[in-house]
Amino acid sequence: MLQEPTVPPAASTLLNPGPVNVHADVREALTYPDICHREAEVAALMRRVRRNLTVLAGGGEDDDTVLLTGSGTAALEAAVSSIVPAGGRILILDNGNYGERLYRIAAVNRIAHTRLEFGWNEPIDVTRVDRALAADPAITHVAMVQHETSTGMLNPVREVGAVVARHGRSLVVDAISSLGCEEFDLHADHVDWCVGTANKCLEGLPGISFVTAPKARLRALSTVEPRSYYLDLYGHYISQEERDAPLFTPAVQVLYAFDRAVDRALDETVAGRSARYAGLARQLRDGLRSRGLRLLLEPEHFSNSVTNVHLPGGVAYADLHDGLKAEGFTVYGVQAQLGEVFRVANMGQVDAERIDAFLGALDRVLAKLGYSPAPVRV
Repeated sequence: MLQEPTVPPAASTLLNPGPVNVHADVREALTYPDICHREAEVAALMRRVRRNLTVLAGGGEDDDTVLLTGSGTAALEAAVSSIVPAGGRILILDNGNYGERLYRIAAVNRIAHTRLEFGWNEPIDVTRVDRALAADPAITHVAMVQHETSTGMLNPVREVGAVVARHGRSLVVDAISSLGCEEFDLHADHVDWCVGTANKCLEGLPGISFVTAPKARLRALSTVEPRSYYLDLYGHYISQEERDAPLFTPAVQVLYAFDRAVDRALDETVAGRSARYAGLARQLRDGLRSRGLRLLLEPEHFSNSVTNVHLPGGVAYADLHDGLKAEGFTVYGVQAQLGEVFRVANMGQVDAERIDAFLGALDRVLAKLGYSPAPVRV
């Protein structure tokens, strides 16, 4: 029985930390004609996207990127489950929800691990990392999140990378919410495994993720027994590099859209996008503080793209979310550990005019919910 087609919702400004509003060019690329994934055009597409992502991550001729169809978590699990050998151990640096996700990936794959917890909303203490590596020579790998979006905290990849390299261990970085808008360099940061996704600061659509690493590290995975069939990183790498073909059927049209998004990122440059996002974040934070709203973090820990805000007394998140959604803006909640807090992101195709419009909508919604701000000069 045929059903009535679902009516799409009205256009909304996404102020959640991914997926993001994308450029019209990116969305248009989804209309690429139906094509078999084994054709030469798709092989050329994959080569182009892999090469350009390697450049965006700071890699060179000796580095490469492996594409996967799946969310950022798929690429993260492919990396963690594939790179640690049977006799290895991974040190998990955990200061938020996504650090905890790294721990859970290691645990569910039965990988020997040590979990170094710093506490939610607390910065990573590089001295503790140094001590942990010195105390346990069995640790072969270290895993961390660059942008812990559960709190909005930017973690010190370069400082951790220097310590990990000095101890001769291998660093994997979850750059899912940072690559494209935060300072990151595969070599300068001593990163061996960079995990990213299409639908955050690279401004693509959900469905494609990737791992960037030195080619020598990728080839060396031939000696590591795979723990997964679909998420075998070495299997994907060999198929893409040596057979010039995907291992399994990829989301081809989403990949064409991502190709367009990556081109746009290269044209803007990481430095240019970083400056654009940082300017929007300042505008947003100044507007929030001027309304008497308290931010979760101190400025030295801010990222360029996510701001966590304490809810004013008496205002429930669900009411704030629904009120803002009716105004055309989508914000995001937080995990229970942080209490009465909500998140506002400025990733994607957002401009200063939209930030001003959001702040105006926030005023109207908060007024309806009974909040009367005491203006604060910033």
